[in-house]
Amino acid sequence: MAATPPQLWLRCEKKEFERRAALTPTTAKKLIDAGFEIFVERDEQRIFDDAEYEKVGCKLVENNSWPSAPTTMPIIGLKELPESDDPIAHTHIQFAHCYKRQAGWSKVLSRFHRGGGSLYDLEFLTDASGRRVAAFGFHAGFAGAAAGALAFAVQKKNDGTRLGKLEPYENEAAMVKSVREALGGSGKGVKALVIGALGRCGRGAVDLFRKIGLDEDDIVKWDMDETAKGGPFQEILDVDIFVNCIYLSSAIPPFLSHEQIRAAGTSRRLSVVVDVSCDTTNPFNPIPIYNINTTFSKPTVDVDVGPGNAPMTVVSIDHLPTLLPREASEQFSSDLLPSLMEFPARSEKRVWTDAQSLFEQKLGEAVKEEGL
Repeated sequence: MAATPPQLWLRCEKKEFERRAALTPTTAKKLIDAGFEIFVERDEQRIFDDAEYEKVGCKLVENNSWPSAPTTMPIIGLKELPESDDPIAHTHIQFAHCYKRQAGWSKVLSRFHRGGGSLYDLEFLTDASGRRVAAFGFHAGFAGAAAGALAFAVQKKNDGTRLGKLEPYENEAAMVKSVREALGGSGKGVKALVIGALGRCGRGAVDLFRKIGLDEDDIVKWDMDETAKGGPFQEILDVDIFVNCIYLSSAIPPFLSHEQIRAAGTSRRLSVVVDVSCDTTNPFNPIPIYNINTTFSKPTVDVDVGPGNAPMTVVSIDHLPTLLPREASEQFSSDLLPSLMEFPARSEKRVWTDAQSLFEQKLGEAVKEEGL
């Protein structure tokens, strides 16, 4: 009797506006060529048409039908599952946003405990040196800087309006063209500060600012050396756009504070903060001047700046790369592919055994938190 081929089930994304995919038709074909059987949920929201998957040999299944798939079937997706109390019996590969004690973290993990399922969190799949095997960082920074520039262009009119709904772009060139046009043809004269400039995300933000025409001297690039002295930092108030791209792993002094902003009064230049890192509900959030994630339909939230001062907004969208869904998905999925090829041997391959150990540790913490 022939052995069952390794299988993966690509679920649809339920998060509003999310158009990316963890598996693209390109990577799905490579997995199929390597002997995998790939099931793909139909999804009109996804940037890739169902027919693109079908053409490379994937088996299409109904939208959001994974709960009825055999529990031995590994389910791969990107963003977190919708809130629910339903136990989870499957193995999931996804971003769960619950390992750093974000809001509701223990409730999310308790679903796996009650159902006997397991979680391989994409954020914590790392190579031997501890670097993530796949990340959306570059496109998150690129798209975040674009959103910040668009918000700045609207606020510069000083008529009380704010940035309206953001729609995904067909490609990077279309995004750059749109941002340049919003700024009157070029970003020249705009000043931006990127913290975390040496990482994937920071490099993406810097790249966007260059492509829309900011002078190199007007792109201030900070990383760990510049922030080592501890904030708050006056320098952030002296630029038009501040983009936060750090990877937060422990408590640090805040980069900005309400008190600092109010004290600056009318001397503040800063107009837009883009928190690409989006540690909104993290107790160590280094930008404690806002407390909600924004969305593509309402991209900014106003900051309390005190009476009589120029407005200031925060962009805190936690899935920015979906503004460039096709390119971001292709890059991420391609980086993830070598690890997915090893998934059938996950009980012995370090990327997966480390992720399993971390899941078990966090699950234990959640069980204790929930009193289960």
